[in-house]
Amino acid sequence: MSSYQKRSKEALAQRVAQDIHDGAYVNLGIGMPTLVANHIPAGREVILQSENGILGMGPAPAAGQEDYDLTNAGKQPVTLLPGGAYFHHADSFAMMRGGHLDICVLGAFQVSSTGDLANWSTGEPGAIPAVGGAMDLAIGAKQTWVMMDLLTKQGASKVVAQCSYPLTGIGCVRRIYTELCTLECTPQGLKLIDTVDGLSHAALEQLVGLPIAAA
Repeated sequence: MSSYQKRSKEALAQRVAQDIHDGAYVNLGIGMPTLVANHIPAGREVILQSENGILGMGPAPAAGQEDYDLTNAGKQPVTLLPGGAYFHHADSFAMMRGGHLDICVLGAFQVSSTGDLANWSTGEPGAIPAVGGAMDLAIGAKQTWVMMDLLTKQGASKVVAQCSYPLTGIGCVRRIYTELCTLECTPQGLKLIDTVDGLSHAALEQLVGLPIAAA
């Protein structure tokens, strides 16, 4: 039996951040993806965009330094880096839809092996009851990455052969970052990028319930 330790949310955010290239324009979705802003490697210029109209967003503010007039799309206080800008959310959506973002990092309920994305639901407790800007991001960004737990609280894989939740986008997800592994979605199915130490390829395939091509 495999003996492994899951990545913490902060470790997962750090794993995502290390793959963002220098000079990238990036949107971080509501929820776990916002943590990525705190882990951009030193010396790497990454320009963070928020769909409510911010470009040049910085990490979360220190305790006691929050400005609730400066928040991301999830209403969390953020900071603004030198040279950052505010603008109307219509301009922000034009940026998203116009292909000006290199990467968006979104949460999800389910991702199919070929990259279909389902990240909203009207029936899930605590879920955002509408698709919001995720559809614009998923299709408009040059790359869509998903950051999520691999398994539900009941132990079912969120990476599936076919999504049962409403679809946000079809074939749009390039990578899936989870607490146990990083996967690539291809038209032929899943490809392994990495796993946590101690988790074998065979054990991961058993958890997911789908074939995963070797790295």
